[in-house]
Amino acid sequence: MGVAEGDEPEGLEERNDDAGRSARKPGGAGESGVSGNIGGVERAGGAAGAEGAGQRPGPSGAPAGGPTASSGGAGTAGAAEPPVTGVLAGSGAVGSGAGKPPGGSRTSPGERMPGWLPRALVLALLLLAAFQLASWAFLEVIGLLLNILIAFFLALAIEPLVDRLASRGVRRGLATGLVFVLLLVLTAGFFTALGSVFAEQITRIIDKLPASVADVISWINATFGTDLSVDELQNDVLHSDWLRRYVQSSASSVWGISATVLGGVFQLLTVLLFAFYFAADGPRMRRALCSVLPPARQCEVLRAWEIAVLKTGGYIYSRALMALVSGGAHYVFLELMGVPYAYALAAWVGVVSQFVPTVGTYLAGALPMLIAFTQDPWAAVWVLVFVVLYQQFENYVLQPRITARTVDIHPAVAFGSVIVGTSLMGVVGALVAVPATATLQGFLGAYVKRYDVTDPRLNRR
Repeated sequence: MGVAEGDEPEGLEERNDDAGRSARKPGGAGESGVSGNIGGVERAGGAAGAEGAGQRPGPSGAPAGGPTASSGGAGTAGAAEPPVTGVLAGSGAVGSGAGKPPGGSRTSPGERMPGWLPRALVLALLLLAAFQLASWAFLEVIGLLLNILIAFFLALAIEPLVDRLASRGVRRGLATGLVFVLLLVLTAGFFTALGSVFAEQITRIIDKLPASVADVISWINATFGTDLSVDELQNDVLHSDWLRRYVQSSASSVWGISATVLGGVFQLLTVLLFAFYFAADGPRMRRALCSVLPPARQCEVLRAWEIAVLKTGGYIYSRALMALVSGGAHYVFLELMGVPYAYALAAWVGVVSQFVPTVGTYLAGALPMLIAFTQDPWAAVWVLVFVVLYQQFENYVLQPRITARTVDIHPAVAFGSVIVGTSLMGVVGALVAVPATATLQGFLGAYVKRYDVTDPRLNRR
């Protein structure tokens, strides 16, 4: 029987139906994909059957002989069956594994931990531990570092005087000791003079306290019609609970105050010791530092050291000289006005007005005015007038002549440096801020090149 164009043998049609049902099962690769595979296999099988029969298809696409075509159709079915089975099996395998993770419970090579990650974690932990250790050590020794910084600037300040004594034949260690003795004598005299003033004033206040209290109580009784008694008030105060608690708390804090005082004395001795070694062994320290540097760097280090010594020592020298002049002028005026403790007040004005930037003048003049006011209000007014006039004389006449040979710092720059130093290091920063600024200004003046201003508009005052 011949096979018409577009018809298929019954056996192959039944197999195609079975393959279609298998492709539509859950997990299959898709109906359209399987049908396409089946069609391709069918066409390949038909061609293989026609070639195997040795006949050419007719014009209508059918084989020439019936039996031969039947055998060719049978050959086509036989040849197409194994590929169809393989395609269906492959499609079923892909469909059945589409919803499961590849590889099961085993880790794929791309999901394994990199070999460098554990080493990086250990290195990060070691760096963190080293940073914490360095921070702890720095916080523990920061007090010592601040003391060394103060000692270094103190050594720079006294080194010009030590060099002058050493140039005259005095051994450097002995010269440094003599300078320190002079500084200690001056400091002790200053605080002794101020201590006598405050001690005398406190003694006067204590002596006048009972009479002042009696006057206040009499005024209250006369004004408000009360019947207060000084004896009863004194008895109530002495036997009150708050006074007892205050005395107990003060007694318990004696050990803390003593520890604070001893700590301050130890820090002072530490500063003096380091300053003595820095000043006495200054040339040896410079040689030791330059021995590890090439010759070109040695010249730069020596130049920087000389600038620091010159500017820091010059600033301290100029301020001490102006403090001496200011103290002498105020002493003469206070003696003429009959103000008590004239020498102590003059020393206070000289030191505070020169070594406390900007606000030192007002702080220095307040104490003599207060003491003068206790004697005569008009005396306090005259003290105020003299302080203002002397400040103008110092700013426009005395200071330019003295600082022209040393170093001059603008008041705004000095005040800003004190604020910055206080913010960074507290009282220590306030003490070393102005000398450090003077040294920095000396560096800038030595290493920064300046040019003449040619524009006349910039030369106007």
